[in-house]
Amino acid sequence: MIPAGKRETVLSTLDDEGIDYVLSDETSGREYTAVVSFPLPTGAVEPVLSELREVGLERDAYTVVLDAETVISRRFEELEERYAEEESGEADRIAREELETRADEMAPRFGTFVAMTVISAVVATAGLLLDSPAVVVGSMVIAPLIGPAMATSVGTVVDDDELFVRGVKLQVLGGVLAVTSAAGFAAAIRYSRIVPYTAVEVFGLAEVRERLAPGVLSLPIALGSGVAGALSVASGVSTALVGVMIAAALVPPIGVVGIGIAWGRPTTVAGAALLVVVNFVSINFAALATLWYKGYRPDSFWRLDETRTNALRRVGVLGVLILLSTAVLAGVTVASYQSAQFQAAVHDEADAVLPESATVLDVTVRYAGFPLREPSSVMVTVGHPPGTPPPTIAVELGERLREDARSPFGIGENPGVDVSVRYVVVEDSRPGDGAE
Repeated sequence: MIPAGKRETVLSTLDDEGIDYVLSDETSGREYTAVVSFPLPTGAVEPVLSELREVGLERDAYTVVLDAETVISRRFEELEERYAEEESGEADRIAREELETRADEMAPRFGTFVAMTVISAVVATAGLLLDSPAVVVGSMVIAPLIGPAMATSVGTVVDDDELFVRGVKLQVLGGVLAVTSAAGFAAAIRYSRIVPYTAVEVFGLAEVRERLAPGVLSLPIALGSGVAGALSVASGVSTALVGVMIAAALVPPIGVVGIGIAWGRPTTVAGAALLVVVNFVSINFAALATLWYKGYRPDSFWRLDETRTNALRRVGVLGVLILLSTAVLAGVTVASYQSAQFQAAVHDEADAVLPESATVLDVTVRYAGFPLREPSSVMVTVGHPPGTPPPTIAVELGERLREDARSPFGIGENPGVDVSVRYVVVEDSRPGDGAE
């Protein structure tokens, strides 16, 4: 809507830009004289609005931005080409006002957010206990986690404190609520004996086990999720699939935290909680950096310096947290690698001390400490033929493993591990045995 006295100036600006428009008289008798409608390419919305505001289009005036399915016009095609060249690859970027509106709409209202968060956490925990990847993926689809993360980042770059605070509150609330829901559901399953899982069985499930010890490869997943989320919001495309990607970095580890609480495993809780925190921080860092790189800034020049300071400060804090988390994750990754090496060494050392008639059937290693784990006990299952005494190897195997059981990075001294040997009589039957 064109304010009184600005009609000719606004229309002249549109003519100078080569923009076709339709003009209608405004008859409400208020301070506006006309309503002008005109089509624009996506990348032209923000610069054209800025020019119109410079010539008198008030910020409090009615400006409505709608999506057009198709514009058939040679002049419009020329306009698209011109702005595509001028914007240097940013032609698909939506306007600042559209970005702010999308972020506000993506941050769900309180009641809906609480309900969807609880449901997704419970479904994820059930999927983990069922060891069902399909159910876990289903929990990611319904998780409302992309909206708060994007609201936080958008609120920072456009200097909307209300949107920023709302996004932060929803993220904190969502994390606490999801962990509480997952822990409550897992505790109900454990103590009701509906599914009589032992701790060994629960933490041996593939879906649970792969999230017990976060590694450094978790970091690019979360960073990629944040970048993809910011790009999808900034380009105006659907964020549904990206939301699943963000939920994939958060919901299953939160379910494991709840399971660890229910089964009283503080080491499990610490490992999965570290993964959740790292993913939250990385998603926010990547989204904020991406939106700033895309050129989003406040609409007021006077707020630019303050916004830049706030954004850099928040990026700096998130960056430091990521560096610290990366150091811990790198340590966990190295420790996991050394754990795999130690388990292989146990197998090799046991083979070395066993007679040819016996064989190693299984090796189970228990660890102590977090994040730098060290072996605390070893259980070796040995098979031997019937009619022969079981070989005594526990003491000799323990001596051989003393050097292999050193802690990661050589920190501290390991006095050795407790070695237990379980013997199983193995009787083989081959084709032709017993035939006359």
